[in-house]
Amino acid sequence: MSRKLILSALIVLSLVGMAMAEDAKPLQLALFNPVQMVPETKSIAGVSLGLIYTVNKDVTGFSLTILGVNRATGDVKGVEWGLGNWVDGLCYGWQDGFLNRVGTRFVGFQDGLVNITQGDLTGVQLGAVNWTDGFVHGTQMGIFNYSVGRFIGFQGGLVNVAKGEFSGAALGIVNYAEGPVKGFQGGIVNSAGEMHGFQLGLVNYTKSLDGLQIGLCNYNGNKKPMEFMVLVNWSF
Repeated sequence: MSRKLILSALIVLSLVGMAMAEDAKPLQLALFNPVQMVPETKSIAGVSLGLIYTVNKDVTGFSLTILGVNRATGDVKGVEWGLGNWVDGLCYGWQDGFLNRVGTRFVGFQDGLVNITQGDLTGVQLGAVNWTDGFVHGTQMGIFNYSVGRFIGFQGGLVNVAKGEFSGAALGIVNYAEGPVKGFQGGIVNSAGEMHGFQLGLVNYTKSLDGLQIGLCNYNGNKKPMEFMVLVNWSF
């Protein structure tokens, strides 16, 4: 906990001074919206403390809702702690809760049971379920990792799914990439639309191989030089 407090303080201090707006208030105290000191249409640049449900426009600094949700209808720059952290706009910083959600773009660290970024992500998602709809440049680690757009970085989990182009490494029980993969897949079952690199697993599948497969069953859809091989298959 002490490390969290130190990190939070450093982030808050570095951001609040730079982002103070004329209409932003330095302190929010709330029970549940609309029973809160600063109305939901106003922004906070400082500290927001709530009990159940706190809503504001832009929030810069530190937000804590003990038994509920931090909600920002605009952007967040800083640290959010709560059972849920919900941002409609972009978020730069750290979200820590059971459910973390960002609407447009996230830069930083999402730590929770379920982490959702509906736009681009630069940073780390750590949770049971990690979901990103846009471009990912970073890391997803959890039980189930899912990305829709282009992915550059690392996926580590029981099941890793990449719908777009994947560049990097995926380690899991099942690694599924719908598009081309440039890098490495390691797991029980590995599947790629195209594989430009190395697959290591019991079952390796790709529609087109430019690299190496090592496993019990290796399938290469382009059939060059071999469509199916036991133990090792390759195409260069």
